[in-house]
Amino acid sequence: MNANEELIQRLTLKRRRKLGGLSDQASKELELAVRKDPASFVDDDAERAFYIVTQALARHHASVADDDVRDDDSYAQERERRNQQLMDACNKALTLDVGCVDALLLRALLPDYSASHVFDHVNDLDKTLQDDDGPLTAGVSGDAWTNVFARPRLRVAAALARSCIDTARFGMAERRCRTLLEISPLDQMGARYTLALTLARMEDEDGFNRLDALFSHHGNAWFHLSRVILMYKLGRMSAARRALRGFDQLCLGGTYTLLQPFYVERYLPDRPDFKPGSFDESVYAVYEADPIIADMPEFVHWAVDQPGILASAHDFADRNGFDWHDEY
Repeated sequence: MNANEELIQRLTLKRRRKLGGLSDQASKELELAVRKDPASFVDDDAERAFYIVTQALARHHASVADDDVRDDDSYAQERERRNQQLMDACNKALTLDVGCVDALLLRALLPDYSASHVFDHVNDLDKTLQDDDGPLTAGVSGDAWTNVFARPRLRVAAALARSCIDTARFGMAERRCRTLLEISPLDQMGARYTLALTLARMEDEDGFNRLDALFSHHGNAWFHLSRVILMYKLGRMSAARRALRGFDQLCLGGTYTLLQPFYVERYLPDRPDFKPGSFDESVYAVYEADPIIADMPEFVHWAVDQPGILASAHDFADRNGFDWHDEY
């Protein structure tokens, strides 16, 4: 979530509507003014609430960036502190606007709930939004992402789809992802990544291939890993081995993250930005696939036994100075 950019877009659009009849040049000048000092353009409680959330998220993400240099005790203390600060900010925002969706979503995600509790809270929020505002598809024309005010609801739907994977609700995950792709075909939320994993888990090869073709076979770590899982679950081991080699060769550090999974904080509120083809992409894909992989106890051991995979993962760790915990 690029919270600051969304804030600027929201404030600019509201002020433009309020002023009315602005020329293109005046609109550009207005946007520049908002970028220079967003706080001075916050003039209603809904935007004050969103402003509080954006500032709190910026502080939270800045603190996370320093985690690598903290020992275990200081990390635990800092994590508790920053999560409480973010929760306090959400509560403050909701005193101004009880319908601040991002604050409500963060409150559902922040506590150290189990996966099932997170699902319950996000699902309840999604149902409440449907009761208040109608179905996610209501009134949508074009790509919903282009309406900056619709993005909080898209985030809730995407968080719910990921939570469905975490709690083995794969049919529901598929339905949620397909709704997101229907109303936002450009898929800025990355619903196709969640759907790829879901279809692999459901052993739906035709559905997976159609999804891959829909996005012109522009594979990434989610799609490559999903294909490995799909072929493995279907018992097509030659194809699974080829897909695993593809994941190893095409996804930076892919097999390293598969054999040595990274700890990833729960997304707050959505999947972090990542550079396509980056190591972060591989880390997030394996993290999101973890509930599916955990349900296939022999999968990782099978991957280790494939020619060249263990050596490739070791080589990546050596070249990049990463730790190796010898389990295989």
